[in-house]
Formats: sequence, structure tokens, C-alpha cells
Amino acid sequence: METIPSSDFFIQFWGVRGSIPTPGKDTVRYGGNTSCIEMHVGGKRLIFDGGTGLRVLGKSLLKQGPVEAHMFFTHYHWDHIQGVPFFTPAFREGNCFHIHGALPADASSMKQHFCERVLHSNSPVPLEGMHADLNFYELICGETFKLDDITIETRPLNHPNGAMGYRVTWQGHSVFYCTDTEHLPDRLDENVLHLAREAEVLIYDAMYTDEEYSNPKSPKYGWGHSTWQEGVKVAQAAGVKRLAVFHHEPNHSDDFLDNVAIQVQEACPGAFLAHEGMIVSVV
Repeated sequence: METIPSSDFFIQFWGVRGSIPTPGKDTVRYGGNTSCIEMHVGGKRLIFDGGTGLRVLGKSLLKQGPVEAHMFFTHYHWDHIQGVPFFTPAFREGNCFHIHGALPADASSMKQHFCERVLHSNSPVPLEGMHADLNFYELICGETFKLDDITIETRPLNHPNGAMGYRVTWQGHSVFYCTDTEHLPDRLDENVLHLAREAEVLIYDAMYTDEEYSNPKSPKYGWGHSTWQEGVKVAQAAGVKRLAVFHHEPNHSDDFLDNVAIQVQEACPGAFLAHEGMIVSVV
């Protein structure tokens, strides 16, 4: 595990894989847990998505005192909620979690959606077992809101059933969490460009290479994910300082991703591939 920086604004990656967990000897260096990142921002803890990486984050939080955190969901596909029933701090009295996300059209409230869909009938632990203080907040995609001195902007992303991008800004420094999204065929996505503008870090869904995305034998059009080459285009057009390639394809081994990392860094100096445990200072 990397050393926690003294910075007041940093990111820690707990799950960087897309679609399905991929444990095994070929995914040791980058990790096989699905989407979960943590931001420490001006004294607040922000958690984005609840893939299986959330379980690992939860284990680390057990070493601390009472925990308060804001949790944000981009959407509710399996790989972004699988870790929630195994997030041990939510079962401990004295902890407090503020849960934010867009409300699906067929749900009456965020709490009802969370109980019935995220903690659904297949969950091994019922909601009654969660003794932490849980507070629920419905977000309207496209709106901007504040957590004290932190500004959070949202915009819709191009993904089946929808997804929401989050731009977090504190003291003039910004991080854009941009997953899951598919680039447009004829231009850069205006929503993505807007939230990426001059960000310190862009965490981008680069699940495929261009060759995989356009492979005539197995094209990935309409699957809701992008490529690292498109991520480079966005980063350069929006004046992003560092591009983080994220949401790695389940079949991409460590060796494959090492080769991608070389190509990404050649195309976009300062860019990097996210891996589990990685900590990135923003300020």
C-alpha cells in the first residue's frame, strides 16, 4: 500500500476493473476489484461507486475511529454496487454515511431504491443489519451542488440506462470522475468536455483500445465504454493535467496493461493507468 500523503486533496483507487471482478495471477499488479475510488477533500471523505473495491476500502476504515463519508453512485450496474453488502463500516454503530445518486424513474425514493435494488433480495445481509447512520439524497443529473467549500458538478454520460459524471472542485483544483461512458462517433462529448475543463485529474473509462472497439469481428459499439485513445483526445482538448486510465477490461492482463501504459504515456505525457492502492495527490 502506498503512503498516505499530507495533501488536503488526494485520490485513492480501491477498485479499477470494469464489468466483473477478475481475481487471479494475471491481474495482481493492476487489481481485479470493480469500481471504487476515494477522495479526501478538505477534511471530507468522498467515496465514488460501490464495486468490490468498496469491501477493501471498508477493511481499511475499520482501523479508524467513527467514520463519516459521502458516497456517490454514477449508476447502479452490478460492477458499481457489488461491494455495498460487504462494506463492513456500514454495519457498525457510530459511523455515518451520506448516500447520493440519481433516482431511477421507477423508484419512489433513494432509500427505497437502495434497500430494494442495491441491497436487493440476493444480498446476504438485510438493511436491518446496517447499524450506521444512513442518510439518502436524490441528485438531479446536470445540477451543481456544494458540500461546504467543495463544489460538485454533474452531467449525464453516454451509457446504457444512463450514468452520471462527477467533477469535484476544491480551492480551484478539480478532479473529474468519468465512468461509464462511450465516446460519440463524430465529435467529443460536450458533457465530458465541460466537466473535464482544465482538471488536475481526469479519471476516464478507457475500457478498450481503438482496435478492440472497432474490431469488425467483435465491435464494441453501443456497449457504453470508451478507449484510451479517446481519453487522450478529451484530456488534450480540455487542458487536463493528468489522465488516469480506468475501468480496465476484464480480459486485459497485467502484461497487456503494461503495454497500454507505455502507449498512453507516449501519447499523453503525465498520463497513467490506475491500479489498486494507487494514491494520487491533486494539490
